[in-house]
Amino acid sequence: MTMRMHTPNLLARAGTVTALTLVTLGGTTVAPGAAGNAEAASVSAHALRIAASKSGAPYRYGAQGPHAFDCSGLMLYSFKRAGRLLPRTAAAQYGRTRHIPPGARRRGDLVFFHSRSGIYHVGIYAGRGRMWHAPKAGSVVRLERIWSRSVWYGRVG
Repeated sequence: MTMRMHTPNLLARAGTVTALTLVTLGGTTVAPGAAGNAEAASVSAHALRIAASKSGAPYRYGAQGPHAFDCSGLMLYSFKRAGRLLPRTAAAQYGRTRHIPPGARRRGDLVFFHSRSGIYHVGIYAGRGRMWHAPKAGSVVRLERIWSRSVWYGRVG
């Protein structure tokens, strides 16, 4: 299939190009400053796919993959494979993310479980109120509903 670009006609109709020029490439509209957001979303989506690919891998305390994981080890492994480095622990990972409200969460964001004593668990948001995570000893990496309201969300930049 051959695609024709009608950029000169589009620019002629749009008039003078301003600082807020929009460029459409392959059906995706990109505005100045949006490239960083698009790249972060791409990295997070890739990390989500990697975490999901580890479904059934056993939980092992301190494990960072590729065959066994603890919760923060799964996040570290997934994002490292997607091109972003995260710290080792869930609390340190929370400190390295951009904190976002629940209504702004999207697939690939990290889900941090907290109590009065701090952050104790992390997973990666998969949409529809679910996340991929390595739950606890004796279990495996799996997709599960977020069971608590005591969660914070963080976006890896």
